[in-house]
Amino acid sequence: MFGSHLSIAGGMTNALAEAQQLKMDCVQVFTKNQQQWRVPELTDDAREVWLSLLRDMKWDQPDSRSSQPIRTVSHNSYLINLASPDKAMWEKSLNLQRVELERCEALHIPVCVSHPGAHLGQTRKPGEPNDLNASPNKDELAGLKRIVKALDRIHSDLPGYRTVTALETTVGSGTNLGYAFHHLGFIKAGVNQQERVGYCMDTCHITAAGYDMTTDAKADAVMRNWKKTLGFSDLHVIHINDSVGAVGSRRDRHAHIGDGECGKSCFRAIVNHPSLARVPKILETPKGKTEKGLSWDVMNIRRLKRLIHKPVSSR
Repeated sequence: MFGSHLSIAGGMTNALAEAQQLKMDCVQVFTKNQQQWRVPELTDDAREVWLSLLRDMKWDQPDSRSSQPIRTVSHNSYLINLASPDKAMWEKSLNLQRVELERCEALHIPVCVSHPGAHLGQTRKPGEPNDLNASPNKDELAGLKRIVKALDRIHSDLPGYRTVTALETTVGSGTNLGYAFHHLGFIKAGVNQQERVGYCMDTCHITAAGYDMTTDAKADAVMRNWKKTLGFSDLHVIHINDSVGAVGSRRDRHAHIGDGECGKSCFRAIVNHPSLARVPKILETPKGKTEKGLSWDVMNIRRLKRLIHKPVSSR
C-alpha cells in the first residue's frame, strides 16, 4: 500500500489520474487550498466526477472501517489549530475542520489527517529535547483538552459521519502537541465518540521528535512502544518520509527515502510489519525527477519495496 501526496491543481481528479498513471496503491490530497481560510464550494459536478473516477479505479470506499484497504486520504489545512487558547481562533479552526470533514464525507475519503495543534503557551529553549515519557505540562494539558472539546463539538455537529480524523505525530517544534505518542492517546481517550478518531504516524516526525529507529533493535522497540501506547488497529495512515533532521532535532524537513536520518531499519520495520500491510503508506518527499528522468515518487517507492523481506545493513 504505497502512494504519495499528489497535487489537485487543475482539479481534484488530477491527483487520482496521476496516482493511476504512476501505478500507486493509494493517494493523499488536499480537498481545498491548505493555506487559505476561504473555502470554495464543492459543486455537485466536481463531486460526481471525483466519485465516478474512484468507482472506475475500484477505489471507492466511504467507510474507513470497511474490509477494503483505504485508498484515499485527505490532509487538513495547515491553518487549523484546535489547541489554540484564543477563543476566536479556536472557533475559526473548529469551523474549518468541520468543513474539512464535510468535504471528505461528500467525496468518500475515509480518513482526514490532522495536526493536533499548538497550545501557544510557554515555549521551550531552542535545542531543548522532547521528553517523550513525561506527563503533559500545564500548557500542554490545557491544549490537549481544547482539542478534545473541539472534536466533541464537531462530532456532535456532524452525527453519523464515517470519515475518521487521524491525529498526526509531530516533531514538537514550538508549542506543537503530538510529539509524544501518549499525547495522541490522551485525545482519543478523551473524546466521546472514540471510533471517529485514529492516528497517522509520520516517520520523519517521530525521528525528529526523538524516537530512535536507526538500528533494527531500536526500530523494533519503537514499534512495540507504539503498539503498547496506541495499538495498530487505529493506525489508519503512515506518512513514510526520511528526515533531514537528526534523531531528536525537532526539525520538520522531509528527505528522500534512504537519504536522511531515519535509517533503513526504520522503513524496514514498517514495510515488513504484518499489522501494517494494509495501511496506506504516503510519501510526502520532495517532488521532481531523478537525474535519469524518473519520478522521485516512483524512485522512493522502489527503494521501499526493496526493503520488503530483505535484510539490509543498518545505517
